[in-house]
Amino acid sequence: MSPVSEDSLRADRAAIASIDSIRVMLDVICQSTGMRFAAVARVTEDRWIACTVLDQCAFGLAPGGELEVQTTICDQIRDTGREVVIDHVAEDPEYRDHHTPRMYGLQSYISIPIYRRNKEFFGTLCAIDPAPAKVNNTRTINMFRLFAELIASHLDAQDRLAASAAALLDATETAALREQFIAVLGHDLRTPLSSIGSGAALLRKVPADKAPAILTLMERSVQRMAGLIENVLDFARGRLGGGLSLQRELTSTLGTELEHVILELQTAWPSSDIRPRIALDAAIDCDPARIGQLLSNLVGNAIAHGAAGLPILVDAAARDGRFTLTVSNHGAAIAPHVIGQLFQPFFRGTTSQREGLGLGLYIVSEIARAHGATLDVHSDAQQTRFMFAMPLAVHYAS
Repeated sequence: MSPVSEDSLRADRAAIASIDSIRVMLDVICQSTGMRFAAVARVTEDRWIACTVLDQCAFGLAPGGELEVQTTICDQIRDTGREVVIDHVAEDPEYRDHHTPRMYGLQSYISIPIYRRNKEFFGTLCAIDPAPAKVNNTRTINMFRLFAELIASHLDAQDRLAASAAALLDATETAALREQFIAVLGHDLRTPLSSIGSGAALLRKVPADKAPAILTLMERSVQRMAGLIENVLDFARGRLGGGLSLQRELTSTLGTELEHVILELQTAWPSSDIRPRIALDAAIDCDPARIGQLLSNLVGNAIAHGAAGLPILVDAAARDGRFTLTVSNHGAAIAPHVIGQLFQPFFRGTTSQREGLGLGLYIVSEIARAHGATLDVHSDAQQTRFMFAMPLAVHYAS
């Protein structure tokens, strides 16, 4: 069994601390038994952690404090599930020579296991004292069992509440995305479709020598629709299918792929000044087509939002064991609160972005995620820069 993560243990301690009645339970235990230390402990194969504590005998253990699990009786309780109740250690034939009472100076001890609804062992509800106490009786044991069940019930209720809240949030977000998706898709596909329809109508009326120009416009509209549909498919794959699929390979020709993408962009946007600096002299483990798509989307974003007439810089390099791809443009700085939303689907940062579904940067982020890469944005009055970075090679587990 793998060790319980630190985050999970921290969440368990917080869950116990959030039970309103937990302090009252420990207080009742101490008052009714005369014992001066009570605690709820999270116990795993390798950890004993005090979640909450009532210490009236200066035992010295605070919430979050730990004991070596092998030095505790709770370790054997976790393995056996058996309750341990001792009135007087010195007179108990089973525990008078046990290392735990001797190490911690205990004479009375009671510990009841806490089991979650799924039968998973959580830890123990326990009390100790350096002096003997009358705890091995039905009334006390039943009280401890009841409190242990109440604690487990609180934990299970918290889990169900969290799951319900997460499901509600997911349903709300999904509904909002669906409405936004339908509205934006309907608007953006209608525009090129209308252009094609208008072009077809014109072809019926204009002289033959005018047809090539109209056909060129229609072809651009077809290409735009194809791009929109491809973005929608990628959105569906990323959002609904567990992430984009990759066809990774160790390639030495990624530079050629990127140069081809830039040439296509320069042809499509002849008025844009795109300046590539590509220095890739090492093999890179990636999906070349997806990296090309990422570059196309980043440059397309720079064209849409960058300052007209100023250059767009594309830098691709392989050095120090990393591949970096950077796209920079001049123009107004992106506000910090907007940067945090750039990679959300259907997000359109400014009213100037009249075309596109608002999926380009979302798909960029999904491509980066699928490659295990980082994607950073820096924007100020001089420049906006997007940087994609990943290791040149990936070491797969054998």
